[in-house]
Amino acid sequence: MTYFPEEVVEHIFSFLPSHSDRNTVSLVCKVWYEIERLSRRAVFVGNCYAVRPERVVLRFPKVKALTVKGKPHFADFNLVPPDWGGYAGPWIEAAVRGCVALEELRMKRMVVSDESLELLARSFPRFRALVLISCEGFSTDGLAAVASHCKFLRELDLQENDVEDRGPRWLSCFPDSCTSLVSLNFACIKGDVNSGSLERLVARSPNLRSLRLNRSVSVDTLSKILVRTPNLEDLGTGNLTDEFQTESYLRLTSALEKCKMLRSLSGFWDASPVCVPCIYPLCYQLTGLNLSYTPTLDASDLTKIISRCVKLQRLWVLDCISDKGLQVVASSCKDLQELRVFPSDFYVAGISAVTEEGLVAISSGCPKLSSLLYFCHQMTNDALITVAKNCPNFIRFRLCILEPRKPDAMTNQPLDEGFGAIVRECKGLRRLSISGLLTDKVFMYIGKYAKQLEMLSIAFAGDSDEGMMHIMNGCKNLRKLEIRDSPFGDVALLGNVAKYETMRSLWMSSCNVTLKGCQVLASKMPMLNVEIMNELDGSCEMEEDHGDLSKVEKLYVYRTTAGARDDAPNFVKIL
Repeated sequence: MTYFPEEVVEHIFSFLPSHSDRNTVSLVCKVWYEIERLSRRAVFVGNCYAVRPERVVLRFPKVKALTVKGKPHFADFNLVPPDWGGYAGPWIEAAVRGCVALEELRMKRMVVSDESLELLARSFPRFRALVLISCEGFSTDGLAAVASHCKFLRELDLQENDVEDRGPRWLSCFPDSCTSLVSLNFACIKGDVNSGSLERLVARSPNLRSLRLNRSVSVDTLSKILVRTPNLEDLGTGNLTDEFQTESYLRLTSALEKCKMLRSLSGFWDASPVCVPCIYPLCYQLTGLNLSYTPTLDASDLTKIISRCVKLQRLWVLDCISDKGLQVVASSCKDLQELRVFPSDFYVAGISAVTEEGLVAISSGCPKLSSLLYFCHQMTNDALITVAKNCPNFIRFRLCILEPRKPDAMTNQPLDEGFGAIVRECKGLRRLSISGLLTDKVFMYIGKYAKQLEMLSIAFAGDSDEGMMHIMNGCKNLRKLEIRDSPFGDVALLGNVAKYETMRSLWMSSCNVTLKGCQVLASKMPMLNVEIMNELDGSCEMEEDHGDLSKVEKLYVYRTTAGARDDAPNFVKIL
């Protein structure tokens, strides 16, 4: 295609939406590299320390949408120390200097300051979308700056962030000229919001399709909002307690009945059983339902809702739904593709809210299931083998048995054969989390059969270094490997160092890796950042106190073209 005009080649590249495909064509020749870099409009950075922000904006000066991830995934489980890093400031500053056309910014597990948000808002007059997921460091003052200056904002999506509340003023900062909102999510904000400002903002946003409210929004305010947004497709409700009068719920029911376009429902903050009938008119049209914030509803209340959701494709729910409740899901939701069952706080020792019985029922009744996150207190090999046969289309399978190293609940044997069946039958599996009593045998199965696996999470598993070596040698597509509390040491770490060149990252905590092993890895692989962490004394002077054979508390290894980062705290040492 070298004889084609550059405009034609650029047009052909526009039909390559995936980042990996565009990365591949940029390697063909210098001409294609130039065409691709100048025509790239969306850039994804999976690790904020893998490349310098300045290099990204220099290569892709016309980027409009930038996505950056910060802390490792295990930060979601409080395994990454506080103040580790993942700062958004350098990325936003680089974008201000080099990406004049930036319109969308998405960040995950990053530290975002109010100053950075204000700089972002003031620097890009055509800015349209801000998505922050599991971020921290900012307050509602930063959101006020975004609301004030981004006059063409279409999307403000705040998911599971730690936001400092400095009053309800931020929502009133949207100017009267702002009529472009399509998606607004502030469910994670803990403080009050100005109901009047919210109602006015919604009223002047005719294209609003997704709205997720926090628990401070009352039933009466929700009813007023729904009257003004009949075309909503995704709704996160406010506070649904029983403190309101019957008339309030009658008005809410009437408003919900008019939302004919609604397909996804979440929220239900502090929901009372009184509110359950309000949802009934919507159930038949829902494809997505998130009930994971409803500890106040019992299994009976939950199943009354779910049994009416015959078109449901995605369900998030607490384990208080019980095995019987999951049987209702299986019999009612034949199109279910994604299920997440989260642990609730109401666990009585010896009584499991959901078990292998509920999972088997789901697999029997929902043959289209392809994504699972399942927290439970027990599992069996027979159940996992049945699930694998019933649902061979799993792409994501995450089973979290809450008691570490718990064996098969019926035979007291390791769960190797059950997980072996999962990786053997589910040929397209890309993400896997394993738990329970597991030996090196399960890793032999994973290395042998999980050829499409990209991300693997391991906790309290394995017998020896051989287990991890099965993974490193067998899983050709592996990108992210995270391990905690497992007996893997230097032999496993150094057994296939070339593998790290094709992986994005490796995380190991509370394993048997030593400082000497980490030093050898760093010397053999100069393109890797090998970070070791020792929180206990606030430093990493392990070699002085215990010698090179001292165990490393936490290890984070990742590819980088940027070299050692310059913002590492005292407890992080980069080899």
